[in-house]
Amino acid sequence: MKTRKFLSIALMTLVFGATSFAQKSVMVGGAAMYPTKNIVENAVNSKDHTTLVAAVKAAGLVETLQSKGPFTVFAPTNAAFDKLPQGTVDTLLKPENLKMLQTILTYHVVAGKMNAMDIAKAIKKGNGKATMKTVSGGTLTAWMKGKDLYITDENGGKSKVTIADVNQSNGVIHVIDAVVLPKQ
Repeated sequence: MKTRKFLSIALMTLVFGATSFAQKSVMVGGAAMYPTKNIVENAVNSKDHTTLVAAVKAAGLVETLQSKGPFTVFAPTNAAFDKLPQGTVDTLLKPENLKMLQTILTYHVVAGKMNAMDIAKAIKKGNGKATMKTVSGGTLTAWMKGKDLYITDENGGKSKVTIADVNQSNGVIHVIDAVVLPKQ
């Protein structure tokens, strides 16, 4: 009986140890992103995502992105926001544009956790493209160019995933190099 109990504990330690090893932290924006923290707890530490964090706060979406989820977030960097026409971010952060800001931000979120391998499998199954429904109700299309993963929005805008599989306690973040926009 003692041997069986010892083996059970040893097996559990091996399984859970391997799981936590497989879910190691990833560096984003000069900060470690810990898989034990939620999306917001990690994002606030990335110096490359200060615009996104400010927008999430202004949109009142902090509580949502701290909830259980799981979520797949395509997170644009500050440089991605800088590619938008001059004044766009300032305009979106105004209280009268709250609904538009919320729609744009939730367009970057897919319900469920989809790591890069899951997306690649969906692309293969879809003969080169995978359509994902966003939390805002729109669609994003994933595709590959060589080994690189890209996302296309409803307007034909393209964004490259620059850092994939940043695991969070409530989902996964994929860092992208352009803001994707829903049909207007």
